[in-house]
Amino acid sequence: MPSADPLPASESPTIIGGHEKARRQSTKPLVYSGSLDSFEHNDSTPTIGREIPGLQIEKILTSPESDSLIRDLAITVSERGVVFLRNQDVSVKSLIELGQRLSTLTGSPASSGLHIHPITEAGSELGDQISVISSVKQKKGAQPTIDPLTEPSKFSSNGWHADITFEPVPSDYAILKIHTLPPTGGDTLWASGYEIYNRLSPATAKYLEGLTAIHDGNFFNGIAERLGHPLRTDARGSELNQGKNLQAVHPVIRTNPVTGWKSVFVNKAFTKRIVELTKDESDVILGYLFNLVSLNHDNQVRFKWGKNDVAIWDNRSNWHTATYDHNEVRIGDRVVSLGEAPYLDTESVGRREKVDEKVKELSVREKGEAAA
Repeated sequence: MPSADPLPASESPTIIGGHEKARRQSTKPLVYSGSLDSFEHNDSTPTIGREIPGLQIEKILTSPESDSLIRDLAITVSERGVVFLRNQDVSVKSLIELGQRLSTLTGSPASSGLHIHPITEAGSELGDQISVISSVKQKKGAQPTIDPLTEPSKFSSNGWHADITFEPVPSDYAILKIHTLPPTGGDTLWASGYEIYNRLSPATAKYLEGLTAIHDGNFFNGIAERLGHPLRTDARGSELNQGKNLQAVHPVIRTNPVTGWKSVFVNKAFTKRIVELTKDESDVILGYLFNLVSLNHDNQVRFKWGKNDVAIWDNRSNWHTATYDHNEVRIGDRVVSLGEAPYLDTESVGRREKVDEKVKELSVREKGEAAA
C-alpha cells in the first residue's frame, strides 16, 4: 500500500509525512497580492464559501495579469474553501488550462499533473483529464440491491468526501462546471476542514496529529466493471498514482501549504481505518470526526446550481457531497489537479489562530495611528 514517507529530519524537522517524489518547492504559505480586489464578492457563510459575480474564467486566462489573477484566485479558494462563479462562458479546454495553472502557480510539485480518474474511459470524447459528473453514469455504475443485508444506507451524509484521497498523491484543486441540470434539486454542499480542526480540543488535536489513516477507493473496481470498461491502472497524473489497488495512507491532520493552516483530513467515503489504533478505537474516533462534518450545518455552505455555473474548491481542507434528490439528468465537467503528498507541518497553526493574530495586528496598528 503506498504511504507517505517522512522527510529526512535534517532537511525539514517540522514536517511529518510527504513523499520525496511529490514534494512542493516550498512549504511557506502564499501571500495574496490584491489582484482580485476590483471584483465584488460575497462570502456565503462566515467559515466557508465565496461568490465572485463579475469574474469570467476566459477573461482572466487571457488577461496580461493572468498569472497574478489565477494565483490570487487559488489563494482565495484555499482560504475560503470554495469559490462560486456564475454563468461561465468557458470551454472544456479552458477549464483544463485553469486547473493546471491553479496548481502550478501555487507551487505544486513538478511531478503532479491533472488527475485521470480510475473510471474515466480511455479515448473519451472530452479527454482523460475531464471527469464527467453524470447522474446517468452514477445510476449505471451503482451496485444493484439483491440482498437486503447489503442494501445501501439511506443516510445522505455518507456521501461527504474529498476527491480521490485514495491516491498517494491526492488533489489540491477541483473545478466543476454544471451544464445540464434539473429544474430543482441537485445542490452540492461543502464543509470546512479548517473549522472542524478548530472545534477539536487542544488535547484531541495534538493526539490526532500523530496518527495516519487508510483511504480506500477499491469500490471503483466494481463500478468500472458495471460501466463496461477497464479500470485505469496506468499513471493517473503522478507516477505514484498507478495500479489497481486504490489505497493510500495519509496523516489524519494535514497542513494546507497555501494557507499554512491545519485541517482534518479524513472523510466518510474513503477513510476506513486509523492505522495506529485498534479497529474499535478507530471506528469511534472516525465516527466522531465524520459527525463533526455532517452534523454541523453552521460549517456548511449549500450551493444551488444554475446553468453553466462553476465551483472551484480545495480538496486538502474541505469536504463536499452531492444531493441526489432529483430524477432528471444532471451533468457536469470536472477537472482535478494533483498537489503534494499530504504532510503535517508541526509549526503550522489553525485558521482561527491566524485570524486572531491578524485582528490583534490590525488593532495595534490602528491604536498607533490614532496616537500619532
